[in-house]
Amino acid sequence: MSTINPSGKEITSVTIDYCGRPLTLEVNRVGFRTTASVLVKYGDTVVLGTTQVGTRPIQLDYFPLSVDYEEKMYAAGKISGSRFIKREGRPSDEAVLIGRIIDRPIRPLFPKGYRAEVQVVASVLSMDPTFRPDMVAMIAASSALMLTGAPFDGPVAGVRVGRVNGEFKAFLSPEEREQSDLDLVVAGKDSGIVMVEAAANEVEESVIAEALSWAHAAMQPAIELQKQLAEKLAPAAQEYELVLPNESIQTTVNEWMHDKLGDSLRKPYPERNELVNTLRWDFHEKMAETIEDYDSLRDEYDEAFTSALHSDVRRGIVEDGLRPDGRSLDEIRQLSSEVGFLPRAHGSSLFTRGLTQAMNIITLAPLSYAQMVDTMEVTDGERRYMHHYNAPGYTVGEVRRLGGAGRREIGHGFLAERAVAPVLPSEEDFPYAIRSVTEIMSQNGSTSMAATCSSVLALMDAGVPIKRPVSGIAMGLMMDGDTPYVLSDIADAEDFAGDMDFKVTGTEKGITAIQMDMKVHGLPVEILEQAITKSKSGRMHILEHMLTTLAAPRTAMSPYAPRIEKIKINPEKIGAVIGKGGEVINKITSETGAEIDIKDDGLITVASHDAASIEKALNWIRGLTEEPEVGRIYEGKVVSIKDFGAFINILPGTDGMVHISQLSDKRVENVTDILQEGQVVKVKLTGIDERGRLSLSLKDTEQ
Repeated sequence: MSTINPSGKEITSVTIDYCGRPLTLEVNRVGFRTTASVLVKYGDTVVLGTTQVGTRPIQLDYFPLSVDYEEKMYAAGKISGSRFIKREGRPSDEAVLIGRIIDRPIRPLFPKGYRAEVQVVASVLSMDPTFRPDMVAMIAASSALMLTGAPFDGPVAGVRVGRVNGEFKAFLSPEEREQSDLDLVVAGKDSGIVMVEAAANEVEESVIAEALSWAHAAMQPAIELQKQLAEKLAPAAQEYELVLPNESIQTTVNEWMHDKLGDSLRKPYPERNELVNTLRWDFHEKMAETIEDYDSLRDEYDEAFTSALHSDVRRGIVEDGLRPDGRSLDEIRQLSSEVGFLPRAHGSSLFTRGLTQAMNIITLAPLSYAQMVDTMEVTDGERRYMHHYNAPGYTVGEVRRLGGAGRREIGHGFLAERAVAPVLPSEEDFPYAIRSVTEIMSQNGSTSMAATCSSVLALMDAGVPIKRPVSGIAMGLMMDGDTPYVLSDIADAEDFAGDMDFKVTGTEKGITAIQMDMKVHGLPVEILEQAITKSKSGRMHILEHMLTTLAAPRTAMSPYAPRIEKIKINPEKIGAVIGKGGEVINKITSETGAEIDIKDDGLITVASHDAASIEKALNWIRGLTEEPEVGRIYEGKVVSIKDFGAFINILPGTDGMVHISQLSDKRVENVTDILQEGQVVKVKLTGIDERGRLSLSLKDTEQ
């Protein structure tokens, strides 16, 4: 095969051993007209990473970077399970979440003020079913960016780490993921970690810190391989201009604001917000009076004003140990909460922390209402617990058109969902589908953690028997040289001015979820470990408050929630309950009014608001599926008579034989002297032989 592609460029590849498999990066085989594209192969997984960098100047006040992860059903040899839509359309929630995971370590590695349009797409073309492809996609995205010549301070790589039998491992198989008590994604550079996301089954903080160190070491070969490829191809550096406040403008702004910052703005929220808004308007009025053609420069002056505010926030924390609202570094804002907030909801709560407020509503339903998951990776998955998060414009005081959930809403909801999932009861113990909806009422920092706390309170209010309550806290970090300043319960001003924000959720036993995003270009594990450790006391403080509102799940459910009872049958008997073409189960539901769900393992749940309907349906199912029990007396119908005895139907589809000697204590000449076909009699099951044949006795029922 030629090593020259149709566009005349040489096909180049580099390979290295990565976590036990060859990792290959290849360029110039596909994607001839992209700014850069890389084909990444790992096992049988193939991911195409493409990057397009705009060449026209863009007049925007933000960096227009988009990062997307594309699931291709053909990559897994699948056709979508949707009945009506077979081609890929809107990304699944899972694809959106992976796109965010790739975006978060990439975005902070561009210089502040960079404004070129950058589009990154990672498309999975072939998927090895023995591991997830998302970290391969992250490497593909970073590799492509490294070849554009854009000012990207990479490369980055990521590993998804689990812990099986006490040992860390990357690229786990589906079976290993089931056994693992940790699902940790770590992205980083050679110099430090840039992003962390984790779900854990109440894992200790020390284990998380150890896993971070292991992951950072494990990703280094993939980082080195990207450097090798970039060195081979030596892409030309892109010419660009950063959109930054003019130094003279910043100096003017700093001088004007010099005596207006510090203690004069260090007030509780919302007073501080009002003071800042007033100061901003005064600032623009004064500048407009003294500067000619100010309207054309207003945006630059406004950005310089914001920069001065951020610098003041950092100075107060580093020099005075005080935050914008006057709190100490480890001080939590005022907390309040209540449950049973909405009378008709199955469970509800209102959780408030400072100006951040979350209302949560729990809805319970039969297991058939669980969400079917149809993605490239999952064959027949279900989500029994669903957490949805909404935050309209009014929650931040803005006029904003209402619409569907965006990437942020999906991400925040998923973080809260992962936080609670480890403490949910099993389907057998609590056979309900659970929908948790967080309606954010007000935002001023860490709404995802408010969503977590409010959802736990609402779950307990609904009577869901969770194993232990979960609380969550958002922490912040500011670096002054090599000195870290860790902040508990950050608000917006500290988030905007800080170097990292991270969310930690967990029970009194350990961590259930983590999300860390760095704004600096990587941090060492030691600093992240310090931040995780300090988060525990704040998390426990919030948990103590929650328990004063509701100490444990309610023992009684809402009268408006459906009642669900369960029965476990032999899976081989499922067909008897369903019947030919669903005839039997349809008859049960129509005549009892109950909803019936059947699992492949034989778990049947019966739901209704009427207890009598449930009992009627359960008795019907028992009659269809009951296993014969030796020593038990049954009422059965004589179905046939022979010279040696009679066959009697004691359960649907189950007949036993009464030998003539078991009809009476007295001698019986003819079976018909005692029994007639169609007669209903009581018989005792006296034995079951090795071939499954049932022996019955008529005379033993009289003793």
